Amino acid sequence: MNIIGIIPARLASTRFPNKPLEKILGLPMIAHVYYRSKMCKDLSEVYTATCDEEIKNYMESIGGKVIMTSDKHERASDRTAEALLKIEKETNKKVDIVVMIQGDEPMITPQMISESIKPLMNNGGIKVCNLMSKITSREEHEDPNEIKVVVDKNNFALYFSREPIPSRKKVQKDVPLYKQVCVIPFERDFLLQYNSMPSTTLEIIESIDMNRILENGMRIKMVYVDQLTYSVDTKEDLIHTAGLMKNDPLIGKYL
Repeated sequence: MNIIGIIPARLASTRFPNKPLEKILGLPMIAHVYYRSKMCKDLSEVYTATCDEEIKNYMESIGGKVIMTSDKHERASDRTAEALLKIEKETNKKVDIVVMIQGDEPMITPQMISESIKPLMNNGGIKVCNLMSKITSREEHEDPNEIKVVVDKNNFALYFSREPIPSRKKVQKDVPLYKQVCVIPFERDFLLQYNSMPSTTLEIIESIDMNRILENGMRIKMVYVDQLTYSVDTKEDLIHTAGLMKNDPLIGKYL
């Protein structure tokens, strides 16, 4: 089975410009994502998809493969779909599963990527998965940069929001609170189908790609992982994550 990872990245982030090349422990954040993704034995190859020459030049300097994409994309999934087709054309080989790995997830592990892929490989009719992990603080639950998800009893997504869901107002005891971890495997044809769908109201309101799938009546399998992981959306996140990664066991394998 041909399974590839694609890291969509751009410098023009509205919340944190130049974010992919900001350094954590002396290394650009996107390099952490790339090196850790490359450790996953389930991936045939890992590519960076970008519209920025600066990212292209850096990734190629560390041996990474880069696909140049349009600078018009609003969503990471759109950039990933364009890169997928270009990769197939370049390699003359069809992809079975494409894992979209966001460039602001420097704490991901190869095991997390492997876990995300499993439901698609089990031939159960699942076409897209997301990772999720527990929210550990009220501050994290209320942070609009953190994407929250609520799930049904079988761990299929019900809704994604940047607001604190579910509400704590009527619950006096602990409730399971989950956040999205942006490692998202798609069945190849489903990614292209999804990419051809018009943007939807809740997708735009929340600024979350996955709501387009839910609004079209399709399912997203959520895969729980218990590893500690934080995405980087602000300078403060960058500092926080750098502190957490100092003793990360994977760091010594590539730093």
